[in-house]
Amino acid sequence: MATTTQQRVRGRPAHPPGVTALAYTPNGKKLITVGANDVIRVYTTGSTSEPRNIDMCPENNLAVAATNDFFIVGSEDGSVSMYALSTCSFDKLLTRCSVPIRDLALSPDGQWAAVASDETEVKIVDTRDMTNVLFLRDQPKPIKHLTFHPSGSYIAASCTDGIVYVYSTSTTTPELVQKVDGLIRPLETDAEASSCSIWHPDGRALAAPTATRDIQVMSRSDWEKQRAFSGGHMGDITALAWSPNGALLATAGADRKILLWETKTQKIVARYDYAGVTNFVWHSYENIVSFTTSEGELFIYENFVAPNSAGLLEDALHPAPFVHDPLAETSGNARKALTNGHKFSDQSRSRRRGSLDTVDDILGPDMDLDNDDFVEDDDGAGYTDGLNVHGKRTNGHLDELDGFDGLNLTGFVWTVDQDTHHTVTVEFYDREFHRDFHFTDPYLYDKACLNENGTLFSCPPVNGNPATIFYRPHETWTARADWRTELPHGEDITSISLSDSYVTVTTTTNYVRVFTLFGTPFRVYRQKSSPTVTCASWRDYILTMGNGPVGGDGSTTLLYTIENIKRDEICQSEDIVALSEGASIKNVLFSDNGDPCIYDSTGVLLVLQHWRTPGQARWVPMLDTKLLERLAGGRKEETYWPVAVAQDKFHCIILKGGDQYPYFPKPLLSEFDFRVPCSINAAENDEESTAHEGPRLEEAYVRGSLMLSLLEDLLAATKATHSQRAELNRRETEVDKALLQLLNVECRAGEERGMKALEIVGLMRDRGGKMIELAGKIADRFGRTVIKEKIDELAEKRLMGIEDEDS
Repeated sequence: MATTTQQRVRGRPAHPPGVTALAYTPNGKKLITVGANDVIRVYTTGSTSEPRNIDMCPENNLAVAATNDFFIVGSEDGSVSMYALSTCSFDKLLTRCSVPIRDLALSPDGQWAAVASDETEVKIVDTRDMTNVLFLRDQPKPIKHLTFHPSGSYIAASCTDGIVYVYSTSTTTPELVQKVDGLIRPLETDAEASSCSIWHPDGRALAAPTATRDIQVMSRSDWEKQRAFSGGHMGDITALAWSPNGALLATAGADRKILLWETKTQKIVARYDYAGVTNFVWHSYENIVSFTTSEGELFIYENFVAPNSAGLLEDALHPAPFVHDPLAETSGNARKALTNGHKFSDQSRSRRRGSLDTVDDILGPDMDLDNDDFVEDDDGAGYTDGLNVHGKRTNGHLDELDGFDGLNLTGFVWTVDQDTHHTVTVEFYDREFHRDFHFTDPYLYDKACLNENGTLFSCPPVNGNPATIFYRPHETWTARADWRTELPHGEDITSISLSDSYVTVTTTTNYVRVFTLFGTPFRVYRQKSSPTVTCASWRDYILTMGNGPVGGDGSTTLLYTIENIKRDEICQSEDIVALSEGASIKNVLFSDNGDPCIYDSTGVLLVLQHWRTPGQARWVPMLDTKLLERLAGGRKEETYWPVAVAQDKFHCIILKGGDQYPYFPKPLLSEFDFRVPCSINAAENDEESTAHEGPRLEEAYVRGSLMLSLLEDLLAATKATHSQRAELNRRETEVDKALLQLLNVECRAGEERGMKALEIVGLMRDRGGKMIELAGKIADRFGRTVIKEKIDELAEKRLMGIEDEDS
């Protein structure tokens, strides 16, 4: 990517010359600046009006940190004051030191404020109860910079002795976990040069300026040096910051330069000429950065990243630049959601990809209305919701595997048969959060489930010993929390499942046994359909499956039941599993959003729609792997072992030839986008061809409607968060965009396609009239006056709340 030199923007006089600090609120709506006077300025993003001033504050404010509700300011007189954002007024004095405050940091949840001063100890004050104070005291000299880990469980403190002290804040008393020597150089607390250690947004590494004016990345797992951003600055580095998704790094130096680096390549993509930059922050989702200088000026730089690189900001979370990245070994294992609670993609995509004010926002800026070169929406991959890629997957048929006892996006469990005993190994894809472990297994476990909380094992009755279940949590705050339970004699285990809330076991006596995560029996009941086939679980829900009556083809039908264990409510009772004739179940699993899915022997992935409403559930195909382009014409002979349904993708292991189960060594994961089997033409994947453009868009509409319906059901049953509501609006817009693109195809085909074109407009969900207005513009572009008139009539009816009698 070529390096570009950007034009200058004008600075705003914010404070007198001296140290000037700034901070955005996490939602990006407000920007707060403090400096060498007794005034605090609060700017509103996107507003051209003057900022609100908070007067009569302490003189010479040196640091500021903000949440969406309040912000804190540290001053030279040693005081740390809290201000309410709603009223822009003083709230309370949070704490006081005897020497100047040098840096402030707020935990991601806003509960803890870390305070660095010229004292050797660091205070961590509870913002809700200022009498609750923790201390960091292992450093011998004052701390210059503080940064919280995105999860809030660690804090990095850059000391004036040239060592970074990393503390764990997940315990009652903070514990020093690492002293990182040789990363930063010794600097006094009032030096303009920076030694700040900043965490990468994925939480797996931190970066800091070195004595050689480079930016060195260091892994949190083994504290080894990784990639470096080198050869950029000719002077001391004074400020640095990752973009919210970690795709870019911005650095400022005493050489009067701001450099923009691409994280993946560690190459400079842009240079900016600004002198005396002392603080630098990114907006949380817009292409905006703000920075202050030693002259007291504030620069708000809109469209900071040039168009040729701005696409990097629209991506999901980028991984930290490792020399050898363990998460890059497997295609589906990269952490793709921010860990600090801020969902980057939902807001950034909706705001950056266009306001939908014009037809070109929908159809693409390069559309040529005189030919068939129609530009499809390039965001078909959809949005990744928040940060959980570890899809829960449990299945009772795992005992058929030769070696693997459990396999999902969290990790895998495998066993080596040593004749008299087994050796069990549990490996994780993300070793930053969990450590691999293995143990000798005298019980001969043959089934296993794995999630972020723990690992569940079970074994059959052997040598007179009863069937046993064993649960081992990954992390506990007690000395020992694993537990083992023996089932009554004569009872064997047919399947097990593990969720964030419960352990579920089905047995040969048709019992469904439910335990809490720490071994307390919670419920025991007998399943109606028998014998039991398998079970799966997600949070408080469990799905059990068993054989029902004999069908017309002489084989038994499969029946399933879904219930909420916590509320003791039945969602679906003994409903039929929709399988085609001769097909069988290969896998039962819940998606990352909690929707039940099945994968059958014909290679079809189905999701259960409306399953929370009794009697309304139906199985809807999301992907038919037989229609994948890679299998067209019999070019390949392969099948797919399901692993997870997550991030709007089907994650699986490709089995070559006649393989039926995953193999050793550790198989790689593959992922396929959903594609509802609407027609043969819709399955074509030639993006350059326009011959089957209509069927492809029709499939996109059906698929978008299905995903929207699943999200609507989820939000109706839970307390929706702000990001979930934003995702709902985005999906509604995507459905209407697919219809607009389909309308474009029909209008281009001719006036004789007018009835279908009008029908497409009638399918639009938008009741505000914006989409129908755009539909009218599309018809007008092609000169379809009759269609345009009909669309205007429909728009008028909707505006007046009048619908056709038969609609």
